[in-house]
Formats: sequence, C-alpha cells, structure tokens
Amino acid sequence: MLEAFVITTILCGFFGILFKKNLVMKIVSMDIMSTGVIAYYVFVASRGGFITPITGVDGADKVTYADPVPQAVILTAIVIGFSIQALMLVGVMKLARDNPTLELTEIEKNNTP
Repeated sequence: MLEAFVITTILCGFFGILFKKNLVMKIVSMDIMSTGVIAYYVFVASRGGFITPITGVDGADKVTYADPVPQAVILTAIVIGFSIQALMLVGVMKLARDNPTLELTEIEKNNTP
C-alpha cells in the first residue's frame, strides 16, 4: 500500500512537469517527483532490516542489519536536489525580470524571432 502511494507521488510529479505551463509549478512538480523517488529508495532499502550495525543486538546470532550506504546516498540526493531547485528558481527569477508572466507559452511567444 505504501509503495502504491510512493509511485503515485512520482507519477503526479512527472505529469506535473509535462502538463503544467507555469515555470514555478514545473519546479514544484520536479521537487514532488524527486521526493517520491527518494521515498521509494528508502522504502526499498529498508526491506533488509531495521537494526543499525553500530548498536546491534546482544546475544542475537542471525540478525538482519540495515544497510548504511543507502542513507548516505539519500542524504547526498537531498542536498543535490535542493541545490538544483535553488538554481532553477534563480533562473526563473531572471526570466521574470524580462517577462510579465511565467507561463511557458507566453515566454516562447515573446522570445521567438
């Protein structure tokens, strides 16, 4: 059930990128899609186990530990996603100086020769 919600989040973000005409809404849709991808990655990575290898369990012979590598990858993906989103918002701010609207069709009409 949780996996279906995560995939729905990814698809909502993807279709937002395709069908929204406002540039800010496209950026928000991209952020929603990346959040869904990160949630799916965490969901898949947590299937191995829930116990951290550092603390462990005393006296347990066969315990499945959580893999710490996906946690590091997810933290890196969050930081990179935040920086990309900030860079895109700066680009939209520069476009907003020249154009009265942020609708993609209007910007294309104003900038075509």
